[in-house]
Amino acid sequence: MPQNYKIYHNGRPVFITSPEGAQELGYVADRFTHVMLYVGKRKLIKNYLDLLDKNRQMKAVVLYHPDVEMLWQEFQACFKVQEAAGGYVLNEQKKLLVFYRRGSWDLPKGKIDPGETPEQAAVREVQEETGIQNIQLGSFLTHTYHTFEQKDKRILKKTWWYHMDTTDTQVVPQTEEDIEEIIWVDPTHWLQTEPEVYPNIQEVIRLGSQK
Repeated sequence: MPQNYKIYHNGRPVFITSPEGAQELGYVADRFTHVMLYVGKRKLIKNYLDLLDKNRQMKAVVLYHPDVEMLWQEFQACFKVQEAAGGYVLNEQKKLLVFYRRGSWDLPKGKIDPGETPEQAAVREVQEETGIQNIQLGSFLTHTYHTFEQKDKRILKKTWWYHMDTTDTQVVPQTEEDIEEIIWVDPTHWLQTEPEVYPNIQEVIRLGSQK
């Protein structure tokens, strides 16, 4: 079974998948949902990205091709790709660490430095952004993909997420990274209160709370 890729562009999902995968997703093409066979033109991908930029009513884009990995390479070629890593951090009471930054709740994460493994970067970023030092690195959780613009260039960020446990209780928000507040929450109940959280972060929290 070929892998499906889900990328958040301006908060809306773009799916890179196979014809079978597109069927399983169940999206029906309409004015605000595009479901298309990729015909080998990168300009088409860029047109859909522009559409998602300009039209806030757009719900989703599904691009499919029998060779999913070829399509994924074509999609990535429209961006500068960055890799990051982060942590789904639980304390001894099984509460999840979340913090408030730039108008949204988030999880600790950051760019992977040259020479670092994703695991090393994830632990370092959690330590730097939250002040927590005693971290037990757990299993790999998932990848997420989202896009943003930087100096008029489109960036595709791939983030590696890991389960982590800590016995630390003291936290120190990294203010130079604009972190205003750090709290511990029951992940399932907290999401039900509909806090302001990026869609890709919501997915990490939902997945982490199931494991």
